Amino acid sequence: MTSTTLTPRSRAKADYLNLTLWTLQGWIAMFFIAAGYAKLTESMENLTVLMNWPAMASASFVRGLGVAEIVLALMVLAPLVSWRFGRPLLLTAAAGLLALETVMLGVHAFSLDVGLALTNLLLIAITAPVLWFRRH
Repeated sequence: MTSTTLTPRSRAKADYLNLTLWTLQGWIAMFFIAAGYAKLTESMENLTVLMNWPAMASASFVRGLGVAEIVLALMVLAPLVSWRFGRPLLLTAAAGLLALETVMLGVHAFSLDVGLALTNLLLIAITAPVLWFRRH
């Protein structure tokens, strides 16, 4: 087994990166838990007012997407319980959320929901570094 010695400067850099990634993971989890909860509890009429796309999808699809968002958001926080088992869940969740965000960016851009498209761009900008840096 090889051990590496970190200089105080490199250790501080690693600590700041870890803190930044946990902050981003918390924001991702909060956003998707809230979004999923809204899709599960709001009426389809309210969701259609907030976003155009639920009018083109079935209620069960919208509710299922809400469940998926909540599950993926909780998986982003799985390393809090155990890094050994939580890290693969985190990587899977980050990849799934990145795919979802990319698809929804296209949906919102196509339907000219500029605010929601920009929100998805921001979510991609937050999720991609988490996936990139946590995979190493």
